[in-house]
Amino acid sequence: MSVFVLDTNTLSFYMRKKERVVRKVTDTVLDGHEVLIGPIAYYEVKRGLLAIKADRRLGEFYALCKVFGIGHLDNSVLDYASDIYCELRDKKQTVEDADIFTASFCIRHGFVLATNNVRHFENISGLRYCDWA
Repeated sequence: MSVFVLDTNTLSFYMRKKERVVRKVTDTVLDGHEVLIGPIAYYEVKRGLLAIKADRRLGEFYALCKVFGIGHLDNSVLDYASDIYCELRDKKQTVEDADIFTASFCIRHGFVLATNNVRHFENISGLRYCDWA
């Protein structure tokens, strides 16, 4: 069984009922795999909904979090994120901190990242990812 972590864009597509993403999430669960909301995706979606005072959508988001669960950052993820940052810096490649934290979370736990922003992650060694959108 694999665990697939929803990146912010994939989670947003799912919440907006984008057919391809909904089908892929459903098929993944039916195939016996787990789907998890990444901790950074949780933060980014929640802050966005709070900022626009989207109370109904926020309630739907909380219900979705109960279904899939939310990943947690721990010191090992944060330490590994520092390593990723330094590796990319040495290669003169820049990646946003949120993407580094997301990648580190997935790598440290052996999870697969479901993202539509493949370009943001393609230079991070050891990360397994897929594009469901």
